[in-house]
Amino acid sequence: MARIRPTRLLNLSRSALACAALLTIAASPLAHAKKAKAHAAPHATAVQARQAAHNPAGLPANVALAFARAHIPLDAVSVFVIRTGTATPILQWNADAGMNPASTMKLLTTFAGLDMLGPDFRWKTTAYADSQPVNGTLNGNLYLRGQGDPKLIPEELVKLVTDVRRAGVDELAGNIVLDRTYFEGGLSEAPPLDGDSARAYNVAPDALLYSFKTLTFTLSPDAGNGAVNIDVSPPLAQLQIDNQLRTTRGGCGDWKTTSGANISTQTDGHVLASFDGRYAAACGERVFNIAALTHADFIWGGFLALWQQAGGTTRFTPGLREGKVPRQAILLATHYGPPLSEVVHDIDKYSNNVMARQLFLTIGAEIGRKPASVRQSTEVINRWLAKQNLTMPELVLENGSGLSRIERISARNMGRLLQQADANPNGGVLRDALPVVGVDGTMRNRLTRAGVAGNAEIKTGTLNDVRAIAGYVEGEDGQRFVVVSMINHPNASGGQAAHDALLQWIYQGAPR
Repeated sequence: MARIRPTRLLNLSRSALACAALLTIAASPLAHAKKAKAHAAPHATAVQARQAAHNPAGLPANVALAFARAHIPLDAVSVFVIRTGTATPILQWNADAGMNPASTMKLLTTFAGLDMLGPDFRWKTTAYADSQPVNGTLNGNLYLRGQGDPKLIPEELVKLVTDVRRAGVDELAGNIVLDRTYFEGGLSEAPPLDGDSARAYNVAPDALLYSFKTLTFTLSPDAGNGAVNIDVSPPLAQLQIDNQLRTTRGGCGDWKTTSGANISTQTDGHVLASFDGRYAAACGERVFNIAALTHADFIWGGFLALWQQAGGTTRFTPGLREGKVPRQAILLATHYGPPLSEVVHDIDKYSNNVMARQLFLTIGAEIGRKPASVRQSTEVINRWLAKQNLTMPELVLENGSGLSRIERISARNMGRLLQQADANPNGGVLRDALPVVGVDGTMRNRLTRAGVAGNAEIKTGTLNDVRAIAGYVEGEDGQRFVVVSMINHPNASGGQAAHDALLQWIYQGAPR
């Protein structure tokens, strides 16, 4: 990784920060860090001395102190730090314990995908027909077959619609039939981790995942008449909006609750998004996401809406249908999604759970056999690890995203994986996909004034009772280190300061 000095963050960061914040980041970050340290030291010296005397982990004193302040016992922590290309770690504690890694498990899934499928691998979504169109009319069914594309969003699906039109189809006289058999049945109905199925991060995988099965509503007050404008993306043919919102004065407050949003399926098959309440004009434009409907309803309504927007017509009674593409069906169009390298960037940089789950299942289907299943993917990845001399007896995989209470891996084996990736031809793709400390992704607001800012690529992991980091730190002397640390404890949410101190120590003070 090219080293990015903190003073260059103003030019290199693409995050939408205010100008004042950017200037603060750019101005003398090391001086700020030293000043903060000087203020903290008088209050912490005595505590640090006592903590160092009871620090069997051999952690840097300020790291151990941060764990103590968060009331996190060291037996709930694992740490593994090693310089790349070497065999002896410079720091290890509980390194062989199987820990819940949260989203850092995505590193295993994405590296396995890059190595087995290749960075140029692309998912396919295809359209078939019972017969050739005649004078622009398709008299049989139009079949949509999915192969698990993680990024089939409106901008991509419309390309398939366009290609079907170019194949000579102007009117659909049959129906739209969905073939979702690339994935094993039941995967799309997997229960959410925390019971909240409306949360986008809980969306289950599907062979025809469309737009992350999530509706995005944008609310904005209309100063002229007291109304509230509501836009929704993606468009769904069966979705209707009943907007009874009115603007009010006063503070914004809990605008989501007072807007009274409710989504329900009607007896005629239409989906009604109702808004009946108050929306403070002071809120300005606000956006919220909600995972709704089934995967089948989402892709069916999404394709039909884009078909109609493109000028296509229909001559059938709308109704959701599913089934396998017949052997004698005629291929009309094939859409290739973005390359795996781009998908890996989205998975790791922004910790996208459903995309990681799509990739995890695709690995099993493409390298093993179809239909995709959790068991198949787990077996394929374990065989791959064995060939890499990375056998992990403690490894537990459930979905490959880390959105799990049962997934496990040790800090040492995660570190070994990252060392292997660093020496792999696809290692650069993986490193480029990781959040850069103080710059972007899930690390954009951390350590922005520290020396390590811009000099570490770190995947984060967060669940209730879990905090984790894993990735690479380039020290101020140019040496690269692998770092992994996981916390499994009810007070894990307070462990960020310890992890941040560990990253800065590796950058500036770790033994060479």
